Amino acid sequence: MLTYKDLDQNKKAFIFEVDDVLYPEKDYLLQVYYLFAHLLEYTETVPPANDLTAFMKKVYEHHGKEEIFQRAAAVFGIDAKYLENFKRIHVNAQLPLKLLLFEEVKHLLLEITKDEKRIFVLTKGNPLMQLNKLKQIDWGPLSSYIKMYFYDELALQGVTDPLEHLLRDNHLRLEDVLIISRNREPTEEILKAGIDYLPVESLLKTDRP
Repeated sequence: MLTYKDLDQNKKAFIFEVDDVLYPEKDYLLQVYYLFAHLLEYTETVPPANDLTAFMKKVYEHHGKEEIFQRAAAVFGIDAKYLENFKRIHVNAQLPLKLLLFEEVKHLLLEITKDEKRIFVLTKGNPLMQLNKLKQIDWGPLSSYIKMYFYDELALQGVTDPLEHLLRDNHLRLEDVLIISRNREPTEEILKAGIDYLPVESLLKTDRP
């Protein structure tokens, strides 16, 4: 497990993805399933919210997040019209519980700010959903230090290279920055850019539950 002191101290800025980098994505998704199940029970009276939530949690743990609605619909006879509700809650869910940063990442962020370095979020996916997640993270004193960029939003604005845009927008060079992502290996985009990369798993305790 690496800590801040193990990283290149010449770096001026750190770029983070969101899901499974800042926080465990399951903490968002399981609350989405909980909210959807209670919406459905309130609207249709069946299935019982607890049963549907437990089913969706089990599917997620064994098969991931893909086609969870379809699997639940097949088992519980959920009308296809509720798929839109399911998608909508993913985007704008008001969570019962705040999202908590990985403790190791939280400590890293605090060390970065203490050293007067800069922190950016550059995230892919629906910008409204990603922003909703970021708003519901318990940032504590870190909230004023995070500057956010959204791939899909920038693409709509005609930006062809969001990473290059972030660097240019903040007067940074490639060698000034370290990207931290969930992928064990750098993406083709990162390799092409020639920017330094670190998988988040190298920062997390290996014996975490």
